[in-house]
Amino acid sequence: MSSSKISPRDRRRSHSIRVWRDRIFVFGFILAIVIGILGLAALLFDVLVDGLPFLNWNFLNSYASRKPLESGILAPLAGTIWIVGLTALLTIPIGVGTAIYLEEFAQKNRFNRLIELNIANLAGVPSVIYGLLGLAVFVQFLFNGSRNVTAGALTMTLLVLPIVVIASQEAIKAVPSSYRDAAFAMGANRWQVVKTVVLPQALPGMMSGIILALSRAIGESAPILIISSLVWVTFVPVSPDSKFTVLPLQIFTWISQPQHDFRGIAAAAIIVLLIVLLSMNGIAIWIRSKYQVRPDQ
Repeated sequence: MSSSKISPRDRRRSHSIRVWRDRIFVFGFILAIVIGILGLAALLFDVLVDGLPFLNWNFLNSYASRKPLESGILAPLAGTIWIVGLTALLTIPIGVGTAIYLEEFAQKNRFNRLIELNIANLAGVPSVIYGLLGLAVFVQFLFNGSRNVTAGALTMTLLVLPIVVIASQEAIKAVPSSYRDAAFAMGANRWQVVKTVVLPQALPGMMSGIILALSRAIGESAPILIISSLVWVTFVPVSPDSKFTVLPLQIFTWISQPQHDFRGIAAAAIIVLLIVLLSMNGIAIWIRSKYQVRPDQ
């Protein structure tokens, strides 16, 4: 039946069905968002209620102990800072450089497309696989059995590097080609175009991907459990060759203890971990807003 033979009544009925269908989908999406936010709020409230009574200077400045009221997060907090710092130093230049090469300099041939496909596949590999790889390659082969900070940082670099590469590629693709054409028309070579035009425009998107990758590195415990295997550490790492532990691993250890006070200690450690994550995201938002090009400017 052609559209010209449809009666006005049928058209109104069809329009009413589409409107109600759209409303049902919108209601379902809003309901899913509300349920997720309420669940997250309930978890945060429970963590704050359990952890705030234990959160004090002594908790931040003490080492882990078998006695919950004497336990602290000095060693795992320092280990987390070491791991994240070294991971950032290794991941950012390698990941951004790889994305720039693949998008701006590499030829679009079958070999480079295969590389991009493998990078995308590596982003979905379970983290425990990277832990086993780090144990075999870095700990046993490269450092002769030493479970140090460098081995942990290299393992976390392998884990988050595909995320940084993919996010940086998408940020570079989002830069309008007219910007590049204008720079080439003014006599700039390819590297000058990348350095002065593409990178400043892509930086906000790159920062979002980098912070997401580092946030995953902070929250991972399976690779570090395989690399470090230390939970009751009474020293602070002083060099890349030092042994270490991290906050997620310490939190997991405290929660598994039978004493009830350890759950409060674990909740306090979760609060500190959330503060670190929010601080990193705040820095990323500040950098993104600083370099974001607005239409009215």
